[in-house]
Amino acid sequence: MAADEATEADAEAVKRHRALFRAVKRRRNPPLRRTDITVTDEAAVKRAVKAASLGNAMEWFDFGIYSYLAVTIGHVFFPSGNDTVQLVSSFATFAVSFLVRPIGGMVFGPMGDKIGRKKVLALTMIMMAIGTLAIGLIPSYSTIGFWAPVLLIFFRLVQGFSTGGEYGGASTFIAEYAPDKRRGYFGSFLEMGTLAGYTGAAGLVLILNSALGSDAMDSWGWRLPFLVAGPLGLVGLYLRLKLDETPAFQKMEDATFHSASEGASTVESTAKGDLAKIFRDHWAPLVLCIALVGAYNVTDYMLLSYMPTYLSDELGYDDSHGLLILIGTMIILMLIITQIGKLSDRFGRKPLLMTGMVGFLVVSIPAFLLIKQGSLIAVSGGMLLLGLSLVCLLGTMSATLPALFPTSVRYGSLSVGYNLSASLFGGTAPLVITSLISLTGTDMIPAYYSMAAAVVGVIAVACMKETAQKPLSGSPPSVETKEEAAEMVESQALAPKF
Repeated sequence: MAADEATEADAEAVKRHRALFRAVKRRRNPPLRRTDITVTDEAAVKRAVKAASLGNAMEWFDFGIYSYLAVTIGHVFFPSGNDTVQLVSSFATFAVSFLVRPIGGMVFGPMGDKIGRKKVLALTMIMMAIGTLAIGLIPSYSTIGFWAPVLLIFFRLVQGFSTGGEYGGASTFIAEYAPDKRRGYFGSFLEMGTLAGYTGAAGLVLILNSALGSDAMDSWGWRLPFLVAGPLGLVGLYLRLKLDETPAFQKMEDATFHSASEGASTVESTAKGDLAKIFRDHWAPLVLCIALVGAYNVTDYMLLSYMPTYLSDELGYDDSHGLLILIGTMIILMLIITQIGKLSDRFGRKPLLMTGMVGFLVVSIPAFLLIKQGSLIAVSGGMLLLGLSLVCLLGTMSATLPALFPTSVRYGSLSVGYNLSASLFGGTAPLVITSLISLTGTDMIPAYYSMAAAVVGVIAVACMKETAQKPLSGSPPSVETKEEAAEMVESQALAPKF
C-alpha cells in the first residue's frame, strides 16, 4: 500500500515538474555527440588485423611444431625405454608451458591496460620467437644427458609465459579497432591465424618427414621447424611496431576527450588494470570466460594438436597420412571461418557458439567411430565433422571474449581468464587423454572428453549476454562512416533514450 502511494506521489511530481525531471534524466544519460563516436579507418583496421593475426599464427606455428613432433621430441630429450613413457613425458613438457601462462597473463594483461596494447604485444612476440628458436638449438639427451630435458622445460616455460599475454592482447587489439557491426568478421581473422599457424607447422613437419626419413629427423631434422621461428618472429615484430595504439585505448587515456564530451560518460578515464580489481569487480564475467575458454580449448587442442598423435600411436595410422588429413581439414576450415564471423555479426554470437557446442555433444562419438574405421574417407569424414563444430567456435570466440569486459581492464581480465582456463583444460588435454587411454584401455576417450567439455560450454553460452553489433563495454560506439555516426546522433536526437 505504501509503495503504491509513493509511486502515485512520484507520478504527481513528474506531472507538476516535467521540465525538471526531463533535465535530470538527460543529465544521467546524456545523448551521444558526434565527437563521442569512433569512425574507423578501414586501412588501419586491416593493418591491425594483419599484424595481430600474423602474431597469432606464429604463436600456434610454434605450439603446433611441438605437438606434431611430440614422438620425435620424446626420443630426443628423454631416456630410451618405453615408447608410451617417452610420449607422456613429451606431452607433460607440452603441458608444463601452460602452468606459467596464467602468470604471464597476470603480468602482461594489466601491463597492456596500463601502457598500451601495442607495446606488450611486441614484447610477447620477441619472447615467443626467442623461446622457440632456443629449443631448436638444445643438444639431445644422448649428448648432455639430464640437462637436455631441463633446458627444454625452461624454454617451454619462456614460451608459455609470453603466450600468457598474446591471445588476450591480440583479440583485444582487433576488437577495439573493428567497427561494432563487423567485429565478428574481423575477429575471425585472428583464428584464421591460428589455423594458418597449425597448417604451416603440420605442412613443414610433413615435408621434412617425407624428405628426410625417421633417422635424419631424430638426428637433426626436427630442429629445422624451430629454427624457422626466429626470422618469422622478426617479421611479426616489424608489423606490430608499425601500428598505432587502438582507438578505444587512446580515447580512454585522452583526458581532453572526457572534458570535451559528456556523451561518452561510460568511457573509463584511467587504466588501473590491477589484479585485485579484476577478481573483485569482474569475477562474474571472469568465471564465464573461464568456462567458455575451457570448453573451446579442450576441443581445439584435441583436434588440432593431439589428433595426429592419436592416429599414429593409438590407431597405428601412418604419421604422414594423419598430418595430411589434418592439413586438408584445416584448409577447409580456413576457407569458411570468415563466413562464420559474418554470420555471428548478423545473427549473434550465441547462436553460433551454441551450434558449435551442441555439435561436439552430438557428433563426437559418431566422428570417432568413423575415424576408427581407418580408411582415408572415414578418417577424413570424422575429422571434418569435428572441424565443422570447431569452426563455429573459432570464428566467433575472438569477438565474444573481449566484449565480456570493460576497456580499462579488458586486456588484463581476458588474459587472466583465458590463460587460467587454457592451463587447466586446454594444454593438459593431450596429456590427460593419453593417460586415460593408457589407464582405461579404450580409444574412445577423446570423444567422451570433448563431450564433457561441450556440456560445460552449452551452460556457459546459455548464461552469457548477446554482444553482437553493440559497443564494447566502457567504449564509445564504433562505426565505419561519418554518415553512420551522423545517423546515430540524429536518431538519438529525434527519439532520446533515457
